[in-house]
Amino acid sequence: MEAVTTKEKKFNRIITVVSIVVPLVVAILFGVKIPNVERLGFLPPIYASINGLTAVLLIMAVWAIKNGKRRLHQNLMTGCIVLSALFLLMYIAYHMTSESTSFGGEGVLRYVYFFILISHILLSIVIIPLVLKTYARAYLKQYEAHRKIAKITFPIWLYVAVTGVVVYAMISPYYQ
Repeated sequence: MEAVTTKEKKFNRIITVVSIVVPLVVAILFGVKIPNVERLGFLPPIYASINGLTAVLLIMAVWAIKNGKRRLHQNLMTGCIVLSALFLLMYIAYHMTSESTSFGGEGVLRYVYFFILISHILLSIVIIPLVLKTYARAYLKQYEAHRKIAKITFPIWLYVAVTGVVVYAMISPYYQ
């Protein structure tokens, strides 16, 4: 039991650091523009598709675990984490080579877009420690604790993945 406690403490420290560092680095890099490089304008539909695929895999992972397919569930969840990391790398690369696109919609649509965008951004920060804690608890074979936090993590992660696609669909007509 001591080893698990030590491992859990180590995971918690790593999760805390990653949960602080990732949003800070993203915020800093968002403002950095690499001079004299080709604009990576082809990336937004790719990373939006990655968000969509993540949403599908999240739903499949819940189906898998509810049907007793633990190994499939584990593989799907690992895939979701890999896809999320890929998304993040592409998102940063795009914004380091391109100016931000302004939303051109008007009226109520503008408010809807900004509500979705702001909630997506805030929850994408919140989801980092939740995903890492959920994954760590499964890794440490703390399945009851894993299930408990997964009930919170899943809907938030699914919302972030789906709204990533929605944000892209809403702003894509305004890309240059």
